[in-house]
Order: sequence, then C-alpha cells, then structure tokens
Amino acid sequence: MKSRFLIFALVVLAVLVSACGGGGDQASAPTEASQPARTSLPRPPETRAPTGTAPAVPETSASATRPAERPAGELSTFALDVDTASYGYARTVLKEGHLPDPGQVRPEEFVNAFGQGYTEPPGDGFAVHIDGAKGAGDAALLRVGLQTRTAEAASRRPASLTFVVDVSGSMADPGRLDLVRDALHTLVDQLGPSDAVSIVSFSDEARLRIPMTSVAERGRLHEAIDTLEPEGSTNLESGLVTGYQEAAHAFRSVATNRVILLSDGLANQGDTSWKGILDRVEEYAGRQVTLLCVGVGREYGDALMEQLADNGDGAAVYVSSREDARKVFVDRLPSALELRARDAKAQVAFNPATVVSYRLLGYENRTLAQDDFRDDSKDGGEVGPGHAVTALYEVRLRPGTSGQIAVATVRWQDPDTRQPAEVSRAVDVAELAGSLWEGSSPRLQVDAVVAAFADRLRRVDGGLFDEDLGTLAGHASRLAAVTEDPMVTELAELIRTAGSLR
Repeated sequence: MKSRFLIFALVVLAVLVSACGGGGDQASAPTEASQPARTSLPRPPETRAPTGTAPAVPETSASATRPAERPAGELSTFALDVDTASYGYARTVLKEGHLPDPGQVRPEEFVNAFGQGYTEPPGDGFAVHIDGAKGAGDAALLRVGLQTRTAEAASRRPASLTFVVDVSGSMADPGRLDLVRDALHTLVDQLGPSDAVSIVSFSDEARLRIPMTSVAERGRLHEAIDTLEPEGSTNLESGLVTGYQEAAHAFRSVATNRVILLSDGLANQGDTSWKGILDRVEEYAGRQVTLLCVGVGREYGDALMEQLADNGDGAAVYVSSREDARKVFVDRLPSALELRARDAKAQVAFNPATVVSYRLLGYENRTLAQDDFRDDSKDGGEVGPGHAVTALYEVRLRPGTSGQIAVATVRWQDPDTRQPAEVSRAVDVAELAGSLWEGSSPRLQVDAVVAAFADRLRRVDGGLFDEDLGTLAGHASRLAAVTEDPMVTELAELIRTAGSLR
C-alpha cells in the first residue's frame, strides 16, 4: 500500500451488494498497479439433545471475543462473503426453542441474510453504497454496501451442475434427505435444455448416480433422484472428490460449472477437515469450478460447511423447510448461476483526521492482510448476479470533527478473463444521520437490529449497541411495519423467543 492517505484521493472498496450513497463513485479501468443494560442470555444446555430435538450446545461453548478496536490509520481489508448459513441455522434452532451455539453466530451472515435495496450498477462490476448514523457521544455506525447487477435466467449462459448428495444414515431424519430430493426434482423442472446435471451420492463411499446429462432428459434425472436413500456413514471427502472429478470431466468452457454439496456436514469417515478435503480437490477446483454448500438438518456441521465454502471459492446457505429450499433452488439458483466477480475483496481506509478508531462487525474468518488487497494471487470471495454484501463498522469520531470519514474500495477479477478492476466511494461526516433510531434509513436500522441481536446471541457486551432484547424486538416490530418485509416481522419474533429462553 502506498501512502496511507493518498488512498482518499483514489478508490477504495465495493463488492457484491451495494448501492449509491454519499460521495461520487469512480470505477477504475482494470489495472494491475498497486495502491495503497442488556438482557443477558442463559447458557445453553450442556448435555446432548435426545434424538428428534435440536442439538445441545457443547460444554466448550463460550462467549465470542469482541474484536479489538483498530486505529484509524490501519486499513480494514477482508474478502467478500455472501454466506447466510449462520442466520438460517440460528433461525431454525430458535424456532425449536433452543439458543444457538455462540460460536456458530456470525454477524455478517445475519446481516447479509436481509434485503438491502441497494441500487444496482449498470455494468458487471459493483455499486458501492456508504451511509451511517451517529450514536451516543462520539460513536457512529458506518455501513458499506456492495451490490452486483441481477441477471435474467433466460439470458444466462448454460450451466453444468454436479450435485454431491449426502445419503448417510444421519440424513434419514425428517427434513434432510426428503427435503433434498424434493428440491432437486423441482430444480430439474426449472432448468433449461442447454443445462446439464450430474448426481454423486456419498455415505461410506461415493457413487456416481448419473453422469452429466442434459436437462432435456428430465426423466432420467428424476429417476436418479428417486434412487437416493439413506445408508451408512458420512465420507464427505470421498463425495466431494468424486463430485469434483465428475465436474472436471464434464467441464464446458462455455458454461457455468458448479459443484453443489447438500449435507448436514457431520463427516465421520475419511479426512474430516476442511483443509484436507480441499487439498484433495485443489487440482479440479482450479478449473473454474465453484462450490455451493447447502446445509440441512437440526444437527449441523456448521464449521466444516462454512470453511469448505469460504476456502473453496463458494458460498454456504442453510435450508430447513421446503420454502427455504424453493428460495435457494428455484427462485435464486437458476438466475444466479453465473459469477459477476472472482476473488472479490474490500478495503476501507479511515481518515485519522476525523476518526480515532473503528471496529468491523464480523468477517473474522475473512480478514486479509492489507497487502493482500491488490495481490491477485490471494483468495477473495466469489459473487454472483444480484448479490448484496454489507459490512458494518463501529466508528469513534474525533469530537466536533467534520470532513471525510472513509473511502471504501472493492477489487475483483473478471470471472472469465481474470482481469482486475476496482470501484470506490467516500463518505463525509455531514452525510451521517443525526440519530440511528430516529433519523437514519429503515434498512440501516434493520441492519443495526440484526447486528445487535447477533451480539446478544454471541454474549458479546460493549460497543455501540447497548439495547436489550426487549428493546431490539420493539425496533424490529416497528421496522417490520415500515418496510413491509416478512423477514423483519419474523426477526422480531425470533428476538422475543431468544429473550424468553434466558
């Protein structure tokens, strides 16, 4: 990075979900050049839940550690993340009357599960949105939003999809393999004749159920889906290796090539570490084959599925109902099979003249060294069409300050050519709303409620948010009426449920 503060005259941050907020954005041409009080939650049960109930939290669970404040002169750099599995799983566990394991609560995945309404860019890059609001004293909440352009399903390129399906004994529980079969049947009926599907199953060993087959032969694909029945143990390593081998064998340069893993993530045979598994498929994954991890089941291997997605050029989602599965496989997947950006990274430069310190909420597993931002050999995040990515910062301003607060820049590579590009946006103190709960936009307030809720579930105290669960539920109910968003209505109920479990 060059001079810390030349960055303010240049460009900084944007990726995956954004819109136009204060300050003008400037897209750079592709370049290789380098630049520089509260209601406490109870401890969850300490014993394993009986079969048929939500899993108990292990005795080793503990409150999350709040990230330390960083000085304003230090750049904030992270890989973009479009995962939402953490919120999906917490939602399921709460609905079953249990508190999620604090270690499985990732604030960025909670926030990114909600719609933002950011303006889309006109082209294939990102739109960057920055806004915020002042809190008590010299505190402020800053939101950096990144948005990609949506794509029409009819205009997308063909897709070659390899489904790697867990058929181990644990998938026999209701809401697991039956849900997967239903989702696959529905998806096959939604795909076009230029698309192709292969299916690999795994239990003790992996098995190719059907090689890459045109969706024009729907009957054969439906028959293969119907053969999926639970049996044996969970050799996830064998399943993914076989899946990637099939995807590489059937690779089409004119198509979107993707491996889609559907599992509860409870691997117990073969190599059960994410690194060991990804090392086995590295050769095949390097051929522009991306990964989508779809988690199912009340007992769920969250850590393994998250790390596979984060380190395997992919994303992780969690489904617990036919409605969830329909959203993933029918409403979103067919139109979002293409990529808008590879190895997308964000970097925010704060102005030491106006900012004392900052804290990024979440993204602990996606943090990068500042020099990695323009090192295109370093892994970032893969972002598809119509995706939004939001990062929230707690900021401590200098008393009575004015002027520029920060510049956010996003850097990504073209999915086909690997040519890098960047876009940036800046924000000034004058653009901050005077009060978070009274003067800021409804969607910013929703993000604040969601982030605060995640902190309560992680048992993290301190920082900008000091609202108890009752107050947060009240904010969510008010915002549900304003936004007319069913997810915000449900959020209010989930917060009340968490409060009742203390």
